[in-house]
Amino acid sequence: MKVDGATQRQIEAADPAKSTWLAANAGSGKTHVLTNRVARLLLEGVMPQNILCLTYTKAAASEMQNRLFKRLGRWTMLDDDSLLSELQNLGLERSLSTYDVSRARTLFARAIEAPGGLKIQTIHSFCASILRRFPLEAGVNPQFTEIDERAQKILFGEVLETISDKAGHSSFDGVARYFTGLEIQDVMRSVLNLAKLFEANITQEDIWKGLGLTAGYKDRDLQDECIFPGDSDLVFKLRTTLLTKAGSDLKAGNSMQAISGPDLTIADLPILESVFLTKSGEAPFTAKIKKYPTKKTQNELAYMEQLELLMLRIEHGRQKRLTLHTAKRTEALYRFATDFLQTYYEHKQLHGLLDFDDLILRTQALLSDERVANWVLFKLDGGVDHILVDEAQDTSPAQWDVIKLLAQEFTSGHGARAEVHRTIFVVGDKKQSVFSFHGADPEGFDRMRDQFETELLEIGQPFQSTTLDYSFRSSPPILELVDQVFSNRLGFGSQSSHLAYKSTLPGRVDIWPVFQKPETTDTEPWTNPVDEVSSDHQDKQLANALATQIKKLIETETISQFDGDGTIFHRKITAGDFLILVQNRQKLFFREIHRACKDAGLPIVGADRLQVSTELGVKDIVSLLSFLALPEDNLSLAEALRSPLFGWSEQDMFNLAGDRGSPFLWQSLKGRESDFPDTVRDLLLLRNLVDFKRPFEIINHILISQNGRAKLLSKLGLEAADGIDALVSQSLVYEQNNVPSLTGFLVWLDSDDLVIKRQIDSFEDKVRVMTVHGAKGLEAPIVILPDTAPRSAPKTSDIVEHNGLAVWRPNKNMVPETLNPTLDKLKLRQIYERDRLLYVALTRAERWLIIMGSGDIKEGADCWYNIIHDAAVTKRAKALITPNGQGLRFATESWEEGNLKAGKTLKTESFQLPDWIRPTTGTNPPPASPCAPSDLGGHKAMLGSIKPSSAEAQKLGTAIHTLLEMLPKTEQKNWVSVAKRLVEPELFLHAWAEAKEVLSLPELAHIFAEDTLAEVNISAHIDELNGGPIQGAIDRLLIAKDRVLAVDFKTNQLVPKSTDQVPEGILRQLGAYAAALKKIFPEHKIETAVLWTKTRSLMTVPNEIVIASLQRACPLLDDRDLRP
Repeated sequence: MKVDGATQRQIEAADPAKSTWLAANAGSGKTHVLTNRVARLLLEGVMPQNILCLTYTKAAASEMQNRLFKRLGRWTMLDDDSLLSELQNLGLERSLSTYDVSRARTLFARAIEAPGGLKIQTIHSFCASILRRFPLEAGVNPQFTEIDERAQKILFGEVLETISDKAGHSSFDGVARYFTGLEIQDVMRSVLNLAKLFEANITQEDIWKGLGLTAGYKDRDLQDECIFPGDSDLVFKLRTTLLTKAGSDLKAGNSMQAISGPDLTIADLPILESVFLTKSGEAPFTAKIKKYPTKKTQNELAYMEQLELLMLRIEHGRQKRLTLHTAKRTEALYRFATDFLQTYYEHKQLHGLLDFDDLILRTQALLSDERVANWVLFKLDGGVDHILVDEAQDTSPAQWDVIKLLAQEFTSGHGARAEVHRTIFVVGDKKQSVFSFHGADPEGFDRMRDQFETELLEIGQPFQSTTLDYSFRSSPPILELVDQVFSNRLGFGSQSSHLAYKSTLPGRVDIWPVFQKPETTDTEPWTNPVDEVSSDHQDKQLANALATQIKKLIETETISQFDGDGTIFHRKITAGDFLILVQNRQKLFFREIHRACKDAGLPIVGADRLQVSTELGVKDIVSLLSFLALPEDNLSLAEALRSPLFGWSEQDMFNLAGDRGSPFLWQSLKGRESDFPDTVRDLLLLRNLVDFKRPFEIINHILISQNGRAKLLSKLGLEAADGIDALVSQSLVYEQNNVPSLTGFLVWLDSDDLVIKRQIDSFEDKVRVMTVHGAKGLEAPIVILPDTAPRSAPKTSDIVEHNGLAVWRPNKNMVPETLNPTLDKLKLRQIYERDRLLYVALTRAERWLIIMGSGDIKEGADCWYNIIHDAAVTKRAKALITPNGQGLRFATESWEEGNLKAGKTLKTESFQLPDWIRPTTGTNPPPASPCAPSDLGGHKAMLGSIKPSSAEAQKLGTAIHTLLEMLPKTEQKNWVSVAKRLVEPELFLHAWAEAKEVLSLPELAHIFAEDTLAEVNISAHIDELNGGPIQGAIDRLLIAKDRVLAVDFKTNQLVPKSTDQVPEGILRQLGAYAAALKKIFPEHKIETAVLWTKTRSLMTVPNEIVIASLQRACPLLDDRDLRP
């Protein structure tokens, strides 16, 4: 079988006989190679449970697993010839037989049924599984919980409170004096990241030495070096003179007024520096010799020589002052960090928690512990023979240590099963390492390659280090531009060129001119929100032009591609072809692009990251919950009323609030119930739930029972569903570790800004907008980069590693020169990572790359736009007329290749399903909706009584039912206070009197005994209703050894004297209860009764009467589709 060079390189890399280190360019098919290697391992007889695949993200693990199962599943369906051909395409060097074909058909079932499943997981998941398997050896709680970012933030608060509450001077007091707006949470997180440095036994002498200070150097030493005897008098004389002058001299004199005297101290050095030293220029912070004061004033001063000597001492002392300040900050930080780490570990141990770093570090410690490591590796050794590592460029040093420890038996040549051939396969691309904030170490990729190569070759194991240079994704123009862009970028070092596998595929790179910042004018109405940008803002201009261009391309343009047989054709462009990449979700671009696309009528996917607390639907629900927790919260009530949940207009709000008699909006609203009956009813019902229902149940009632979900989605769109669902999920998460209460939930919810990741379906025909980080691993026919303007470098951590120390660096203007080399290295790493991020962005494009930019992009500035523009110029790109002026286009000569075809999808294989898999019956009708027992027809009251549909009777009945349900659970001495909370004041006297009389009667006490059940939900298919479903709640249920009694409360004012006078509707309701209970308790005697609260009497109704009444309801139900 003849194969091309690109395919041959993939086949060689997938060879399971050799350990392989693979450097794969973007789009070169590394996931394909990974899948092929696993498939070949399985074909060679390796059991699925002996293969371990480690990926960087859960999404990558899911994609690889899906691809593998899809291939193995396809093999079960192919005919013998087709399957044999596909197996040969894998590149197996031996001849294949019918046995291989038969075996290939069984691999899908083997993989599915493997003990513990096929191990394709993230390294964190794998480490968690090891710790759960060996908890005693690892010293962890066997039932530990993996802590997420929100829970960790809450835990930080608990730890900080514990430290602060300690008697005397706490370690937090020491660091608090150095805070200048920095978030304490960030400091604690940085301490955790550098925990190894803080756990070392570091003394003050070590800190001073590491920063270049003499041991024991202190404030007094600095003061003695800078301030000599007589300097105080000199400065005060100078100040007196300057205060009589004008201009800069007077300004300097005013600055020196801050010196309190009578003697100069170290605290006065910053003031003297501001007066005596330069602030900018070629040599900032140097003494103003011969330049200060003004010439005229200098001529008046007889002590200029002494003054200039003082200036020089202040200049020389500044660096020592800054270094000493940094040293004292760092010393305070070390004291706090020691206290924090110990307390944090204790709290985690107490709650059985492990964070993501713990999973790695605990596993690393377990596999490094000489006492148990051999035992653990022996047990694991019997389960892992082949390790495959994906996205290795994003692996941290600690994660590499775990991988190295797992594979140490591989490289030693012996183990639990030394006769078994064992390999390691690592694939990555240093050019795509963009997760340094997660500890990624791109240099570790080469370092670990060299180490494994040396160790494996020493024991005679085959090892290959190879590359994948061909891109199966991008067209030639895009790849040529990428090579040109990074031809002289220092952060890339030596790299291979990109070769286009689809060399005949047409491609384009368009570079639009910059959308310039408009002239500053104040033409916007003052009533506009302060955070709203002007209509001619450059980002708005770009977003509008971008949306218009997408719409135009969809309507007029085509794009070329290959079908499944390798034949090129062109088709119409669709919305799903577009992927718009930005550098940051917080920038105006992200919001404006979504707005512009929606305004243009383009189908667009929601954001790939969802900040739950900023979602309008979530805000509306939280406002309503805040009001329910505190009815006096006028703002929350007003927000809830104006939301889609209640749909009030501004005029409604003005009518209620404008002339209210009470300071509280809720009291005014209740006083005008007749004007807003629906709103008051819904709010009263929710208020009654607050003290007795969990937050999840309250939210569920808002969304389902009061139709809140439909109201919100109809107003905000379907994309609001993700935020609402996340809020519901969080209410359940809250209940796992907290006693549920509405107030507690609101406080917990406010403790952190929850961000959820949404899986954006690339097969959905919608425009996608996401960050470059989020798009890693994705691709699209057309990629647009609008966010290419200069950007300030991301802020480095405030705690940096310097000379083996964790140094708490001060603000920018207080950084000592001794830290500059370390900070410069960090900045250089950020520049290199920004280049790698640009590489990821450019290589997402398959056929068309569009570059845009806005704002102040000056020629020569080191930004993405200029880098790409210069590369296009070097490649002799041609002029292009765009809606924003003349740009550039670098493209192939032809664009539309092959025939025009309809549709976007590639040709797919079809399979003939076997007969046994086809259904043998017709389509079942949809299941019927259940009916409430109280809705089976018939009158509910005797002739002449108050109609049960009247609002007064319904409210009173609900109040009495609530009291009869809740009071039996409460001590009798608390009945009155509880009843007042449950029932509105205007109903209290009547409802309380009636319920109290019922509960006080001895002959009814057995109805409310502790072993009875209240408000029992019941559902069943009733034979008497032709199998139709019913669903309802029984007010009181008594279950004895051989009988069951269902009691229904009725508050009718006119009470029947005998069972033959009981209204038909009530009889049917009791009949439904009896029929349902009979299905549940077939061996019991079923009885039903009505408790008439008006007369405090219990009326048992014979079973034959209620069943006969239920059967009379059946003809009436035929039109309601109750039967399944």
